[in-house]
Amino acid sequence: MTLRQERSSVSRRLAYVVISVVFANYLGNAFFYVLQVSATLPRIAASLACLLSIGFLQLRVFSRPGADLRSGRAYLALGAMVALVYGPMPFFPSAWPGMPGFLAGSALLVLPSRVRWLAFGLVVLSNGVIQSFFVPTLPLVGQVYYVVSATVAGLVVYGLSRLPSLVRQLEAVRSELADLAVSQERLRFARDLHDLLGFSLSAITLKVELARKLIGEHTDRAMRELAEILGIAREALTDVRAVASSYRELSLTDEIESARSVLTAAGVRATIETEHAELSPRSKTVLATVLREGVTNLLRHSEATRCDITIAGTGGQVSIDIVNDGAPARVSTDRGSGLTNLANRATAIGGSLLAQAGAAGTYRLHAEVPADSAPEQRQEEGARTARPAIATTFAQVLLTSVVVGYLLTTTTLVLNEFARVGGTGIVLTAIGLVGTVALVLGVVSRPRLRMSLATRCAVLAGMAAFVYVPQLTYGDPYLGLTGFLAGSAALMLPARSGWPAFIAVVVSQGVIFGVNGHSAVEMAYGVMAATNHGLVIYALSRLRSMVTELHEAREELATAAVTQERFRFARDLHDLLGYSLSAITLKSELTHRLATIDPGRARQELTEVLEISRQALADVRSVALSYRELSFDEETQSAQALLSAADIEVTVQIDACDQLPTEVKVTLATVLREGVTNLLRHSKAEHCEIVLSSSQHLVTMDIVNDGIPTTERRSPDGSGIGNLTTRVRALGGDLQAGLTPEHTYRLRAEIPLPLN
Repeated sequence: MTLRQERSSVSRRLAYVVISVVFANYLGNAFFYVLQVSATLPRIAASLACLLSIGFLQLRVFSRPGADLRSGRAYLALGAMVALVYGPMPFFPSAWPGMPGFLAGSALLVLPSRVRWLAFGLVVLSNGVIQSFFVPTLPLVGQVYYVVSATVAGLVVYGLSRLPSLVRQLEAVRSELADLAVSQERLRFARDLHDLLGFSLSAITLKVELARKLIGEHTDRAMRELAEILGIAREALTDVRAVASSYRELSLTDEIESARSVLTAAGVRATIETEHAELSPRSKTVLATVLREGVTNLLRHSEATRCDITIAGTGGQVSIDIVNDGAPARVSTDRGSGLTNLANRATAIGGSLLAQAGAAGTYRLHAEVPADSAPEQRQEEGARTARPAIATTFAQVLLTSVVVGYLLTTTTLVLNEFARVGGTGIVLTAIGLVGTVALVLGVVSRPRLRMSLATRCAVLAGMAAFVYVPQLTYGDPYLGLTGFLAGSAALMLPARSGWPAFIAVVVSQGVIFGVNGHSAVEMAYGVMAATNHGLVIYALSRLRSMVTELHEAREELATAAVTQERFRFARDLHDLLGYSLSAITLKSELTHRLATIDPGRARQELTEVLEISRQALADVRSVALSYRELSFDEETQSAQALLSAADIEVTVQIDACDQLPTEVKVTLATVLREGVTNLLRHSKAEHCEIVLSSSQHLVTMDIVNDGIPTTERRSPDGSGIGNLTTRVRALGGDLQAGLTPEHTYRLRAEIPLPLN
């Protein structure tokens, strides 16, 4: 069980224990008063049956997490609760005033939002009215006491029943938000792949086609084109790493020069004018990306002969216009396409994008962005930070309402003692009550307030003075909020001392009642009230803290999910595009050597480069969507062709692999790609042997070559052998790479096969 799961489990168990104890104390207090005023066995049995029924309905129907509180069963239970609360009142008027709180809280849980608070108010007001009917001499202060006590009890019932459900909802929402974060990260990668690598691969395709035509007749120009192809391929490899880690900050100057070169190579007459103020890195990157995409679309979708590019700044805005005379038949606006990506990027920093066909067959791409994108970025980050934590706010409001409710309840009891304690006693008691509540709300219940143990003890000592001084001075246990001290001790002290302190404070309240001559029932009431107050303060404070922790954990989980998705994309980029770009580089270098001595072979190699670059463009799309399902047969043929082109003698021995599971074949194809790529990059092999053998329970692939590198290279995390190891181990297999006794280098993958 993870730490987060353990916290969630602890919070739920805490809620169940506290709910059970608090509800039992409410019911037990009522039962003690029944024993005091109705000693006959039938009345005792009847009251006990009613109280147990109330407890059962509350715990098993209204307070059970996951229960359908809009069902007919819930409404039927609420009707039964009405009968159990109001039916016994004529028989037990002095023992039943605490029961309307259960009905009020349950009404908040079950009834629709448009009537729930109205029903809550009617129930709590009825408590004061009914008690004044049974006790005609009940003063106004007494009526207020019964209304306030029912209000507090209803909020306690509602809050303790609702917060565990909120915890469960937050646990479910964490996963949903993590999935959403992953989806957003996938879209981000899709945009970057299209914007960065799409341009490079399109340029390579264009230049390869041009170089293939020039070889033999204009060899010098063909050599220059091949040199540019090599430069673009190496830059694209750098882009692969940049995309896998974060947004790449593009150079607008470099992109302008690159656009000029590519357009000239394609026979498009280009005019580029730039005049603008200093740009923020983010705005500069967006403009460079628009320029890339505009030129890429021109090369892919039009037959333009002229292109005018203008970058100009006016005030705090900078615009780019790309106008050409080869308007396509229609403008693509499919979701996920280049123009949509550009519009999203421009809008994200407060800019705009417009693409439209004009008169005389022209096409215009216009983007406008702020010169300084920092204010928009800060506003976006501020909006994310300002999102309200509804559950946390609810928990804080509920805690404050309950604490203030307890304060008002105790205040009514204090005012009832005015004749005995006098004005000075009322003032002293008021100071104690307000001081206790201030410490609870301002210090004890604040989860982010960090204090030393000595400071915590000082706070508890001050609260003890507020609680006990009025009680001991006037010999009246009703003049303090003893339960607040008990709950605060459990919250602020270590568990091994906090809970013994809680018990000691609760017991002290019973002792104070006994020393001042109160009856056993009143002593029991004092202990139960202190226990309830303490547990409610403890539970609502802890659950509020746990809700806050779950909100933070939700963000951590979403971040972790994004990081994991980034690693996945990094592996795919390395495995798929790294291989393709390495092959393009290798074959371009080979063509460069062959261009003057064997033009026919050079054209053949360029034809293969053209096919690889087109496949790489398809890989860009597949990586952005999901894992690309590689064909092991195709990878075997590609490896043979590539190794032969590099003058490496290759031997291939493949057992029939048609019956292998798809995920095994895809992983083996990936291992084969990476093995061949590493061989070409890091060794000077003359012979390579690829062997695949399978049995009933195991499939093994060996890639062995005689080109041992002079220095051992260690791949950084997230690339090369590390990626392959992750993939193979995900299937329960093992990957080994190293020297053999025969002085060769071997890459071996072993993957167990599932039992049929």
